[in-house]
Amino acid sequence: MKLNGKVAVVTGGSRDIGRAVSVKLAAEGAKVVINYLNNEAQANETLAEIRQAGGEAVIVKADVTKTTEVAVLIAEAQKAFGQDIHILVNVTGGLVARKLLADMDADFWDHVMALNVRSAFLATQQVAPYMPAGGAIINFSSQAGRDGGGFGASAYATSKAAVATFTKAMAKELGPKGIRVNAVDPGMIATSFHDTFTKPEIRVNVANATPLRREGKASEVADLVAYLASDESSFITGTNIDINGGTWFS
Repeated sequence: MKLNGKVAVVTGGSRDIGRAVSVKLAAEGAKVVINYLNNEAQANETLAEIRQAGGEAVIVKADVTKTTEVAVLIAEAQKAFGQDIHILVNVTGGLVARKLLADMDADFWDHVMALNVRSAFLATQQVAPYMPAGGAIINFSSQAGRDGGGFGASAYATSKAAVATFTKAMAKELGPKGIRVNAVDPGMIATSFHDTFTKPEIRVNVANATPLRREGKASEVADLVAYLASDESSFITGTNIDINGGTWFS
């Protein structure tokens, strides 16, 4: 198992892609701290799946857009698995709602930015002092950050572009300490995100326009995250890796 003995914190780790990431990291031997906010039942389902497979994990409730709650998350992680945190995966994020420019107010804009950018900033800032050389941080940007997003997703797309830039900046800043920072940029992945925000006919059209002629799976994104978290990617940092079936080439 390529992550044996490592401790991983996964923000937004209880459902969809976050769940797949948590389960995959545990399957590779990591001790996983599953962060959640609103749905404890989902977090416990993820925890049960990991434990039933013989893995180690705990769940921690925290709003990672708030400094004090990120501190609680880190403290609980260290209480469970020790001082060092080897892997941080910043999955927390969301579209919130589709709104055009005329329909948005500043509070909505700030909320989307906090959910997607501030969360990654705070978690990275508070984990970095406890991450030894060889550690890895994996952020979640999006294809929307590459191409401006779909209808009514300008705030989301802008926030994800900011995550991509933050990733590059942190790769430069933390690299001398032996910490690698990368991001994954998913396209159309079959999750509750698109169940909520994307019309079925649009999903069909996007899948049909994709060279691989399908949506992606959360497990495929999790496989990429596990690779970036492992020593197999030890000379990769500052990248934003597209995983979209070929709908966008960087």
